[in-house]
Amino acid sequence: MEVRLDQRDPAAPLAVSFQEPSAAKIPALHEVQRPAEDETCLKGEVAMYIPAWPSLNPAYFVKSSALQSLPFPLNCTSKTYFYVARSGIYHLARALGLDKGGTVLVPDYHHGNEIFALRAAGARLRYYPVKKNLEPDLDAVAKLCEENPRVLYVTHFIGFPQPMAELQALCRDKGIMLIEDCALSFMSEYDRKPLGTFGDYSIFCLYKSLPVPNGGVLAVNSPLPPGGEDEKAPLGANLNFASKLSVAARSIELTLQWLRSRYETCGRALFTLKRAAGRTLSAGRVRRVPVGDTGFDLSIVNVGMSPICHTLLPRFEYNWIKETRRRNFRVLEERLRGTVSLLDIKLNEGVCPLFFPLLVKDKQSASRDLWQAGIETVEFWNRGDADLEHQKSDANFLRRHLLEVPIHQDVTANAAERMAEEIIRLRIGMAA
Repeated sequence: MEVRLDQRDPAAPLAVSFQEPSAAKIPALHEVQRPAEDETCLKGEVAMYIPAWPSLNPAYFVKSSALQSLPFPLNCTSKTYFYVARSGIYHLARALGLDKGGTVLVPDYHHGNEIFALRAAGARLRYYPVKKNLEPDLDAVAKLCEENPRVLYVTHFIGFPQPMAELQALCRDKGIMLIEDCALSFMSEYDRKPLGTFGDYSIFCLYKSLPVPNGGVLAVNSPLPPGGEDEKAPLGANLNFASKLSVAARSIELTLQWLRSRYETCGRALFTLKRAAGRTLSAGRVRRVPVGDTGFDLSIVNVGMSPICHTLLPRFEYNWIKETRRRNFRVLEERLRGTVSLLDIKLNEGVCPLFFPLLVKDKQSASRDLWQAGIETVEFWNRGDADLEHQKSDANFLRRHLLEVPIHQDVTANAAERMAEEIIRLRIGMAA
């Protein structure tokens, strides 16, 4: 049985359709643009190769655990590890009994996977506006809270915190549950406290910040209320693991990215071999559980994070990762300020940025031009809820013009400088 979400009816109590399994699975739409899978736009040798996501140094497979305290939610006493974060959102919504009534307020600037998961769990959604500075319109949120919603769902965008003092106070005064979506904001802080500790519940996506093949975390900061579907069994009690092939394929890809960023010609050749192997498996109808795709599949909601991820997590140097990301953000910001238009956001103390947000005239064209220079970018959230697509809103402006430039821990300060130079040379940014 294949389960696909009806994206058109936000009011449907169970917006799910059922189909008989077909021989050829409909390919998932990647949330991450992967131009590296299409080498045809590359013109000969490139001076550098910077992948969109952090790569996996093979030394981590044999490295001992780092002497450090783990960041939240890895140190949370009540947490569940899922293969992907959206599975945790689905299980949480079912455990809260959101299919039995009550409205969830969600941002109009969203990825889509969280929306699909909430709807698949039977939740009713209302949207609140997000401004161009990635913060919610607090007046609009307060007005919607007068209608007694059950949950306020808050997304921290690319590492930058939402105004949690105001949102916490609003939820406390109105008796509203608060859920933090920290999928893009692992290790970020607000008022010296980790994001994810302000809400009743929070969700994280580890493979967006760390070189692990999969991994989502649901942190439970408040007791689950009685009456939910999973009341008799703790969250994650019946999880299984993805196939070793699924995990190995992504682990190899992460390692090849590390190799290619240092030895471009050799790495590119090995990537070609890997893609050929992937096509052979697909032709043989060998199913792999994907990450980095857009959609929702009920058949994998009970898949947990792979054992190799549990092995790798204690081995990463988290303080170094955070400081490297902050340094690279500052390099790009200082170099581009006054040359291109920048978002009105500040790298405050404690912020761990996931990407550098670049406003461009044309996302697809800019992404292609940067890839020709060896820079792999991310086109997050090109489309949201179909009912919101034609509205004139800040969210739709961000969908059309916001391109994510990598600043992860593999990017050196020199590489960050060179990326800024390429952005200026290509004239892809919106005018300052």
